[in-house]
Amino acid sequence: MSAAPDRPDDRDPLVVAAEAAVMRSLVDPDHALHAGRTVLSSARRAGNPEAEAVALRAIALASRELGDLRGAEHHLREAIATPGAPPERVAQARLSLVTVRTERGHPLQALRVAALAWAHLSPLDRAKLDTQRAVALARLGRHQEAIASCDRALRALVTAPGTIDDRRFLAGGLLNRGLIHSYRGDWDAAMRDLTACLEISRQAGLRHLSRLSAANLPFLAVRRGDIAGAFKHYREAEDTLFGFPERLATMRADFAGALLAAHLPGEARAMLSLAVPDLEASGAHVALAEARLKLAQVELLTGDPHQAREVAEQAARELAEQDRTSWLPLAREVVLRARLTLEPVTPALVAELVACADELEDGLTHLAGAAALRLAAAEAALTVDDHPTASAQLALLTEHAERDEPQPPIGTRLTPPESEPTREAEIPVPVRQHALALEASLQEDATGAFRAVRVGLSEVSERVETFDDPSVRAHAARAGERLAGFGLGLAVRGGSAGEVFEFAERWRAVAAPSHACSLVDPERVRGELGSGALVEFVADEEALLAVLIARERVALRRVGDVRPVKEAIVRLRYALRRQCSVAQPHPGNDLLPGCDSGHVEAAALEVERLLLRPLLAELGDGPLVVVPVGALHTLPWGALPCLRERPVNVAASAAAWVQARELARARRSGPPAVVAAAGPALAHAHAEVRNVLACHPHGREVPGRTGPVLEALVSADVLHLAAHGVFHARSPLVSGITLEDGSLMAYDLLDVPRSPGLVVLSACNSGMSRTPVEGAPLGLPGTFLSKGSACVVAGLVPVRDEGARALMSMFHELLVAGQPPDAALASAAAKTGETGFACFGSGDQPLY
Repeated sequence: MSAAPDRPDDRDPLVVAAEAAVMRSLVDPDHALHAGRTVLSSARRAGNPEAEAVALRAIALASRELGDLRGAEHHLREAIATPGAPPERVAQARLSLVTVRTERGHPLQALRVAALAWAHLSPLDRAKLDTQRAVALARLGRHQEAIASCDRALRALVTAPGTIDDRRFLAGGLLNRGLIHSYRGDWDAAMRDLTACLEISRQAGLRHLSRLSAANLPFLAVRRGDIAGAFKHYREAEDTLFGFPERLATMRADFAGALLAAHLPGEARAMLSLAVPDLEASGAHVALAEARLKLAQVELLTGDPHQAREVAEQAARELAEQDRTSWLPLAREVVLRARLTLEPVTPALVAELVACADELEDGLTHLAGAAALRLAAAEAALTVDDHPTASAQLALLTEHAERDEPQPPIGTRLTPPESEPTREAEIPVPVRQHALALEASLQEDATGAFRAVRVGLSEVSERVETFDDPSVRAHAARAGERLAGFGLGLAVRGGSAGEVFEFAERWRAVAAPSHACSLVDPERVRGELGSGALVEFVADEEALLAVLIARERVALRRVGDVRPVKEAIVRLRYALRRQCSVAQPHPGNDLLPGCDSGHVEAAALEVERLLLRPLLAELGDGPLVVVPVGALHTLPWGALPCLRERPVNVAASAAAWVQARELARARRSGPPAVVAAAGPALAHAHAEVRNVLACHPHGREVPGRTGPVLEALVSADVLHLAAHGVFHARSPLVSGITLEDGSLMAYDLLDVPRSPGLVVLSACNSGMSRTPVEGAPLGLPGTFLSKGSACVVAGLVPVRDEGARALMSMFHELLVAGQPPDAALASAAAKTGETGFACFGSGDQPLY
């Protein structure tokens, strides 16, 4: 006669206590850790192997929640090896080990552990195992299998009894599937799953799992194109995950990957510099290898090929140790691109580039990257006169170019999950057109080359215009940057001033997409200039050129070499900083004393000689508009002797300057609404604000806090901020103005509905912009201008507090007297000797 099944009350109390500790690990890991250790001690004394195995699993789960992956694995292996433990308890320990082995860098081994567990698990536990297998499959790049594993698991879990463990695996399965959807580019499906996970985990009291769901929102927001929202989610996630360093580091690394994909490598680097050390310390080897690979890509994009190669090689070793072969070509690509920068091109290097492109293509998950690398291989082959290899690679990119088929949005994979991607459909439009242009150029067909570039850029622009969100527009537009650069190179070689101007403007439209607007021709620019002149600088490899538009002339001039101009600007900035240091010393200042106005004058004359002397005879004596490139974004133009007392406007492009003029003209008439705020730790800030407001009949002061300042942006026509500024050259969107409750960051401005017509940033370095290859004005002035400001006045070097106060008082007096901002700044700078400020955008329209 068979025995009746045990009633709940008849169950072994130690096993019950151990299972309670397992459940507790999900909501209170500290308490579960203590409870598990207590049960473990009792179970060993009582010789109870089942309770011992379950208690060890509870300790392991709590350790994992607290970020101790090594400890978690150790206790799970102890549970598996417990003599006399029932097979189902060993299988449950293996179930938990699947995730830990994946996180520690061994997803293939994790799948083997899952296979061992399968036979001894109940149907419900098998569903839970499937949610863990999905993570390992995704790490191996097997996304289709991972989605199927999640789908199978969720169908069983949604009808489960509903214990805390059931709800935990249901929410976790949704989280895992949402992340896999995001890797595949299906953002709507990803958001649905993450939102459902967040709701279930909150209802079940699974606070830590809800934290994990929320921690993925920054990543997803970036991939959906909401950069401002992503940074807000990031700040919230930082607070939520405080005290869980491994989780926080993983969130930062994922966020960095999304920022990298959105062409924000500086911001991605800032995240990775925080994430990598914590991932190393926690032993999260899978996330660490991926973070290293992202860091290598970032170092390459931000101009450090030595570091990029070193980090990529380390990432490749770690990925190989984890059997993640599908990731290895990505690391190899970074190494090869770094070598292209560091070494002379050789036939062997060309062969390696082609082989790596083949590997990326064979995996069918990196087809767009394979196409871009194949183009690089073709260009490299041409440098060693290997025309057959170059032609073969270009042919692979242009084989289907004549097909009149709609192309997917740039940078986005829209291939349905049930179908396989095709190679021709995954070649990005700019890459395909670049290859066509290069083929035409090799045939000495300049007309065909220009046509291919224009068609490609037109397709890019059409896609960009379909997006309302400026962040998504930026992501789409920048995919055409290399194509626009190729067209600019063709124009420079042709020598036509009109063509160089056209392609310089096209290049800037994709290099600085937040400032992109309808192209303008030289005639339109000349009509806006009146008696003034515009100089648009162009870098052609090591040469610096200028397109000059003035009165009846559109001319192309060679200015000189880039290197001496860059070095002279560095010397001028250093002299101005030293002069400020002597006049206003402060603790911890590491600048050398002894700099007088003679040093500044000599440095300014040297920059003028190299940069403007070749153009002076044609510039006239009217207002000047300059469109900088590269290091010229850091030049305080008012310091040059020939420009003192001359109105100068610094613009992102000629088209952006014309658009800013139109914005200024469209502003409402009547006295402007003026708002001013003072920041902390600035000796004369409040006195400066009082002086500014005394000049304007309708001026008002708001507290120097981020909330009131952001609110003022909506209503003010003029905003004046007297505060310290911080510029981050490698992460421009985290540049900011220091206020009483923290910093007003550049990314805080991305979702404001409007920006005042005139913004005055009376702060050191607040006018600085990023200046690597693309030269896009991405600092605070660029952000205000992209949000609708017509003019931003900001400092490019440290400025004396007393000098800034005097300059700004005079500047506002001249504004009220009827002078436009550019003329008022030039006059005030000449009278006070403070030449470190610049007028960005278009400041030639009076406010009164």
